[in-house]
Amino acid sequence: MLKISAQHILVDERYMAEDILKKLANGDEFDNLASDFSKCPSGKSGGHLGEFGKGMMVAPFEDAAFSLEVGDVSGPVRTQFGYHIIKRNS
Repeated sequence: MLKISAQHILVDERYMAEDILKKLANGDEFDNLASDFSKCPSGKSGGHLGEFGKGMMVAPFEDAAFSLEVGDVSGPVRTQFGYHIIKRNS
């Protein structure tokens, strides 16, 4: 089974996700932004989620993560938990 690794930043509102994307575009580090803004417990470790395969995450998150190229960052992805910004690491 194919597994990938990713990081994410989880926020409540789309505008918050868009503000974080602007910070990334201006050179801020993903790990630091995850630590500062993510409401997910993984934020404390830079948003790192480790490896996961298909069927292990909610569908919108999984679809976005698997569609990214290694090193790419998604736009805001809405799930029942809020808005995610996803970075694929492998």
